[in-house]
Amino acid sequence: MGRILAIDYGSKRVGLAVTDPLQIIASPLDTVHSKDVISFLQDYDRQEGIESIVLGMPKKLDNTDTNATQQVRQFHNLLRKKFPEKAVYLQDERFTSKMALNAMITGGVKKKDRREKGNIDKVSAAIILQSYLESKQ
Repeated sequence: MGRILAIDYGSKRVGLAVTDPLQIIASPLDTVHSKDVISFLQDYDRQEGIESIVLGMPKKLDNTDTNATQQVRQFHNLLRKKFPEKAVYLQDERFTSKMALNAMITGGVKKKDRREKGNIDKVSAAIILQSYLESKQ
């Protein structure tokens, strides 16, 4: 069984999270620049083995597109092209940044570390992944 990898895609930074090999626990992995994400994923897949990918899809409360939705759709198409053998699932990412910030506060993360947007991005990816895992059960 391979790992499931989740992506919180942004035009500058991409937050990544991954499951353990048994696909039970979602953990933040890393934050990479958006231009480097495909090569990072290819390297990670060679080393660890990715079974499938979960991509956070931004939507407004009324389920309409946000300013970022089109970019994420384009990235979704790129993922399917670069990883044709992998299933790519879309997962609602509403409120994940807010939830990530709250989780970091609750977890005692220092204010300086919470201001680092990359930390919020990878925790957001972990929340997206955990939501996906829960929806599969």
